[in-house]
Amino acid sequence: MTRLLTRSDLGALLEPSACIAALRAGFLAVGAASAIPGQRVRTDLPFPGTATALLPGLLPGIEAYTVKVNAKFSDARPALRGVLCLHSGANGELLALLDSATVTAWRTGLAAALGTHALAVAAEGAVVGVVGAGAQAELLVRGLGALRSCGELLVHDTDLDRATEFAARHGGRVLGSPKEIASATDIVLLATWSRTPLLSLADTREGQHLTSLGADEPGKRELAADLLDTALVVVDDRQLVESVGTLTPTDIDTTLGDVLRGDHPGRTDTTDRSVYAPVGLPWQDLALAWLAYERAEREGVGRRVNLLG
Repeated sequence: MTRLLTRSDLGALLEPSACIAALRAGFLAVGAASAIPGQRVRTDLPFPGTATALLPGLLPGIEAYTVKVNAKFSDARPALRGVLCLHSGANGELLALLDSATVTAWRTGLAAALGTHALAVAAEGAVVGVVGAGAQAELLVRGLGALRSCGELLVHDTDLDRATEFAARHGGRVLGSPKEIASATDIVLLATWSRTPLLSLADTREGQHLTSLGADEPGKRELAADLLDTALVVVDDRQLVESVGTLTPTDIDTTLGDVLRGDHPGRTDTTDRSVYAPVGLPWQDLALAWLAYERAEREGVGRRVNLLG
């Protein structure tokens, strides 16, 4: 039997603090393991979108793996649609089918919150800015709020209505451009489709942290080269980020796993600029899918079907 978990099911099953704990454990476990294979396969389509597969999602201690297939259409709402397959590691049984857009938003946003918290200056009341008020930014803000006490929230999106709604949900206010956001905040969270850098070195200041979720596909670039050259740049997986091609090997200083394990000191001075630029990893899909599946099994959430019947 296969358990079907929809967006609403996952919303009832997932909780930020538990997910962040699972992601933190995953970063530590993957760093300690000798080899955790993971591939990202992306192809353009003869339509206005792309298809991406992430496989296999593997983690030490979990006798299961994931395969995720997504369609990305930037003008659609939601822009990301697909399915995440959770398979038994013992016999390949399809344990669950999960809405991939929901899992992706949760694991991307919360892993980014973990990276932001690890790198940003640990000051209470830091002003946070959001550029791109979509689903991933939503989870990033929620996750960061679970990790630290933040100050005012400032929001910008090219869609004013979406920015206004986002700000209203989180008690923030709207500004008119990414540069206005950067000039008024301590932490900048970018989650856009931009192919043109939104911020350069001159738009930022010493001590600022920036998290960029727009480095996950070729051609996407939210931060200018001079800013990347100056800042401490941390990624989730060096090899995968380099293969995507949005950052070069010389851009990258270290990985988040190295920082969390203490193998790299991360930010060493409060005046340093820091950047976290992840692409998202297959094991992160497994970490949250397994969390959701185990709770769904306990609580009977989701519909069960026999796909072999």
